[in-house]
Amino acid sequence: MKRSNTLIVLGVSLLLAACTEGEGAKTLSRGADPQLPEPQRGILPSMKIAEPSPWGDQKPTVPEGFSVTAIATDLQIPRQTLVLPNGDILVAEGRGGKAAKLKPKDVIAGYIKAKGNTQVKSGNRLTLLRDADGDGQYELKTVFAADLNAPYGLAFANNKIYVANQDELVSFDYQEGQTKAGGAPTTITKLPSEINHHWTKAMTVSPDGRYLYVGIGSNSNITERGMEAEVDRAMVWQIDATAGTYKPYATGLRNPTALAINPETGQLWSVVNERDELGPDLVPDYLTSVREGGFYGWPYAYWGPNVDPRVKPSDPEKVKATIKPDYSLGSHVAALGLHFSSPVMGEQFANGAFVGEHGSWNRNPPVGYKVIFVPFANGRPAGEPIDFVTGFRTEEGKTRGRPVGVTVDPKGALIVADDLANTVWRVTRNR
Repeated sequence: MKRSNTLIVLGVSLLLAACTEGEGAKTLSRGADPQLPEPQRGILPSMKIAEPSPWGDQKPTVPEGFSVTAIATDLQIPRQTLVLPNGDILVAEGRGGKAAKLKPKDVIAGYIKAKGNTQVKSGNRLTLLRDADGDGQYELKTVFAADLNAPYGLAFANNKIYVANQDELVSFDYQEGQTKAGGAPTTITKLPSEINHHWTKAMTVSPDGRYLYVGIGSNSNITERGMEAEVDRAMVWQIDATAGTYKPYATGLRNPTALAINPETGQLWSVVNERDELGPDLVPDYLTSVREGGFYGWPYAYWGPNVDPRVKPSDPEKVKATIKPDYSLGSHVAALGLHFSSPVMGEQFANGAFVGEHGSWNRNPPVGYKVIFVPFANGRPAGEPIDFVTGFRTEEGKTRGRPVGVTVDPKGALIVADDLANTVWRVTRNR
């Protein structure tokens, strides 16, 4: 044990010596046609320890004409939120994953990442928030369902609350006004959970409530565990909400961490976390429409037909079939939240998508750590992203929070889950 700890300390020391402030690219290439640099390979990627710091009396920064308040604190790793028909908010709390470390690099990377995460114990539950009198203060905070297994994706349809745990998709019968589940959840279908390198199971539901779409991330960065570990992974499943039967809807998506239906077109969209260890500016995480039957490149190619030479054997036919994503968010921003807006958010933010960027661990200087708004026109991204909620990372390099799920409340607010500060924020227009 002492030898193992010594190796970790030595590795981290060498790493920090190599990753001094200012190393890495200074800009992000975002939008429909990002400029991709040549891949950079090395023993270790650039890493930057996030140094958590409490918010204290500070709050995130929002655009002029908006205000932000904390509507729930002292949570247990809030990830995604769901606004129920009566205005109550459900919060999925927890952390999963059990992938063994493959190389010394993985041990060092795990140490680095852990420094930027909350030390609070996983909640493995759903918490319900209620603002009974509509004054913006959520005076009720109660556990709706406990003893879940790293819940993440949430959806509502058919008078049911659907929850994507890290190992199965379940549902709870729901009657408006409930503050606690009426019983144990019903299993709809099992989800891939062996190893669970990427454990989050993102989810959304079709407008008619017939299908649930669940994102299942890969079991590796770039097939280090072999393709047999990637069966039914790096894809979006389409699941029959009643029968529980499923099929691959789209494949080659390394880690689809949030899913949403564009209400204007009915099209499924996702944010995807791409592969690592090709340099600070490769490969862009992205926002994309998800086409039925489409292949998006992983592991053979990235951002269209750019071959990843690390993957052996290669597959030229798969590379040729790779669909180029719609919109680059920049490399390593770790987008984990996605929700389409509506006119309740005001004219400037009425048509587009909010994206929660959890923030990088393997890039110096760090990127992400904010919520952005991507404007849309005619059902497609149209223009530069706009910073909407910032201040999670200070100019001094301290990290106060890390945004995950984002949800537009029909009342006229953006709900933001912060899994470092264990807080849910609510951003509203000033009337």
